[in-house]
Amino acid sequence: MSDFDACAQAELVRTGQASPAELVDEAISRIEQYEPSVHALVRDRFEQAREQARGDLPDGPFRGVPLLLKDLGCHLAGEATHYGAGFLRDADWRAPVDSHLGRAFTDAGFVLLGRTATPEFGTTITTESRAYGATRNPYDLSRSTGGSSGGSAAAVAYGGVPVAHAGDGGGSIRIPASECGLVGLKPTRGRVSQGPQVGESWAGATVDGCVTRTVRDTAAVLDVVSRPMPGDPYSAPRPARPFAQEVGADPGRLRVGLLPVPPQEDLDADPDCQQAVEAAGRLLQSLGHTVELAHPAELGASEFSRHFGRTVGADVALMVQQFEKDLGREIADEELEPRNAAYRGMGRAMRATAYLESRAWLGVFSRRVAAWWATPEEGGEGFDVLVTPVLGTPPPPIDWVGADGDLAVSAQRVRALMPYTAQFNVTGQPAVSLPLHTTADGLPVGVQFVGAYGREDLLLRLASQLEQAAPWRDRRPPLPA
Repeated sequence: MSDFDACAQAELVRTGQASPAELVDEAISRIEQYEPSVHALVRDRFEQAREQARGDLPDGPFRGVPLLLKDLGCHLAGEATHYGAGFLRDADWRAPVDSHLGRAFTDAGFVLLGRTATPEFGTTITTESRAYGATRNPYDLSRSTGGSSGGSAAAVAYGGVPVAHAGDGGGSIRIPASECGLVGLKPTRGRVSQGPQVGESWAGATVDGCVTRTVRDTAAVLDVVSRPMPGDPYSAPRPARPFAQEVGADPGRLRVGLLPVPPQEDLDADPDCQQAVEAAGRLLQSLGHTVELAHPAELGASEFSRHFGRTVGADVALMVQQFEKDLGREIADEELEPRNAAYRGMGRAMRATAYLESRAWLGVFSRRVAAWWATPEEGGEGFDVLVTPVLGTPPPPIDWVGADGDLAVSAQRVRALMPYTAQFNVTGQPAVSLPLHTTADGLPVGVQFVGAYGREDLLLRLASQLEQAAPWRDRRPPLPA
C-alpha cells in the first residue's frame, strides 16, 4: 500500500479494503526502515497516530491517510514546532493555537505521523540545520534534498508517506520536489490562508502547499487546503470547479515560452538543467502546443536579490523578536545560525523607508513580470505558460550550499542555484515542479511551469497531460531495503 498515492489510499479506506490503522502501521514501518540513513523526520508522533487511526477520524476526503507536517508553520495547538532552531528545541516551544491550515489537514481526515526537517527558519535551500543535522537525498545519500521543505520531500520520495506538507517563500516547495523527483506546486498567493496568527510573511512571498508523487494528489490536497479565512490580506481568484476535476482535462493549445538558461547574464547554464527544459519543449510541441524561446525580460533584474533579501531580513528580525517575547528572554546571535544572525542584524538595522523602498520596487517588478501573461488587449504578450529549470544545477552535495560557514561563498552559491524560483514568490503566481528529467547518474532534475496569477487550474491540466505523456509515478530512489 505504500506504493499507492494518497487518493488511492483514501479509496482503500472508503471501500473497506484497508483500515486507517493498516495504512498508518505500514507508513511507520517504512519510515523506521529508511530514517536511519535519510533523516527526514525531526520528531514523530507514532503512538498518537496509531491511537487516532484506531479511533473516530473526521470523515474527510483523506480519512486515514498518513501525513507528515513540516517543522515550520502549520501549527497544531500544544504540538512542538521548532522551525529548525536549536533554541526552540531546547525550550520545547509549542504552538498556542491551531493554524487554519493545520485544521484543514486534520478535518480532511489525515493522520499526522510527525514533523519533517527544515533549515533554521526556512531561510536557505538545503535542509542541513545545526540543531538537527543534514537530511540526505534518497537518490544519493551524499546529496542535498533541497530546502526548505527537504525533510518532507525526502520522506515522500522514499515512500514513507504519499504526501507531506511543504511551504515556499523562495522556492521551498519546488526546489525539494526537483531534487527528490516529486510534484511540487506553489499555489497562488492567498490561495492557502496563513491565519490566524500570520497575515503575510516575507512581504507576501510565502505560501503553503505539499509535495506528492502524482498530479492528482497535488490537485486533491489543494482542494482541501485552499479555503480562505476571514481577514486574509490576500485572496486568490476562486476556481471555477474543484482542482481535482482539472486532472485529465484538456489544457487546450497553449502558447509556451522556454527559458532554458539563467536570466541573469553573469550565471552559467548547467547542461542537465538546460537539456531538461529543451526536452520539455519538444514534448510540449509533440502535444500540440506552440513553443518558443521567450521569457519576461525583468526576471534577470540585478536589483532583485537585494530587495527580496531585505524583506527576508526584516521578517527574520521580527520572528526572533516574537520568540523572545514567548520565551521571556533575549536570544543571542550565537544561538542562531550565522545566516540568520546576519538576516536579523540586517532587519534590525534597516530603516523603515529602506524596507518600504524594497516593497515598492518589488511591486513594480511584479507588474512588469506578470504582463508577459496578459493578453495583447491588456498590454501584455499573451503567453500561457513559462517553462524553466527549477534549479541552476542538479542536487548539490551535502555541505556545499552552506560553504562550511562562509556566508559570502554560501550566498554566491545560493544565488547560482536559484535563478528561477523566488521571482514568482514575489509576483504571487502559481508554479509547479515536475520530475521530467534524470541525469546520467540518476539524479532527479525538475522542470518548472509558471502560470498567470490564479491559474493553478491550467497548470494542473498541463501537468496531468505531461504525466500521461512521460510517466514518472513508478520511479523510485535506489535505497537498499
